Amino acid sequence: MAKAATDLTHRLPTSDEVRSANDAAIALARAKSRDGALILGEGSSEQLRLAPAISELLVDILGHIARGEMVTFVPVGSMLTTQQAADLLNVSRPYLSGLLKNGEIPFVPIGSHRRVKFEDLIAYKNRRDSSRETALDELARLGQEFDAS
Repeated sequence: MAKAATDLTHRLPTSDEVRSANDAAIALARAKSRDGALILGEGSSEQLRLAPAISELLVDILGHIARGEMVTFVPVGSMLTTQQAADLLNVSRPYLSGLLKNGEIPFVPIGSHRRVKFEDLIAYKNRRDSSRETALDELARLGQEFDAS
């Protein structure tokens, strides 16, 4: 099953894990209370109530696994290697190194290595995605203008 990976090892779930995650996601979604909390062991002496945010996260994670997708956990305060950062952006390590050299993503030098804060990487990704969305919107607008002429 998916695990918290500090090495960001990529591994797709097995078919058994996909089936198991699917069953668990359905069971957990059905077990949620009206306020979104997850009540486990209802009616027993050892009842556990998970807050809505936690139950949503669990169902979301299981849903990804049930679709055969890889899941990786990265704590927010993590410092990533350049390979880990490149993997999360789905780019090559040399391309990421160029982004670091050009100052597009801050980094911390550690000896001869560089580390990237997870928050800085996500901030760059959000800027990149926003820029791409703006460019696509402009292309769509131009296409509509061209079609109208």
